[in-house]
Amino acid sequence: METTRQQKVSKQIQKDISNIFIKESQALLCGTMTSVTMVRVSPDLSFAKIYLSVFPFDKSSLVMESLGKNTWLIRKTLGTLLKHQLKQIPEIAFYLDDSLEYIENIDNILKEL
Repeated sequence: METTRQQKVSKQIQKDISNIFIKESQALLCGTMTSVTMVRVSPDLSFAKIYLSVFPFDKSSLVMESLGKNTWLIRKTLGTLLKHQLKQIPEIAFYLDDSLEYIENIDNILKEL
């Protein structure tokens, strides 16, 4: 179970990362539509797992590679947005949320029946 503080921090990080993606979308996201689906923060607020949904899904590996190379830049930008709210800016890691592709596959299977 997440504490109230963890939930508030994760929602704020989700909002700020989304805004960063809007401003830096051309360079970082390789022309794809990417949304932040969920953020999980560790109990000591030192690490954040950021789950992303990428459309079209076949470019997801390219987007994840680009974000992996630019994690430091995103964390730096996040730090400027959160500097008055957190003492320590959490380390961030990006993970692919492939639930939309999974839902699409199930939908296609059901249509074939």
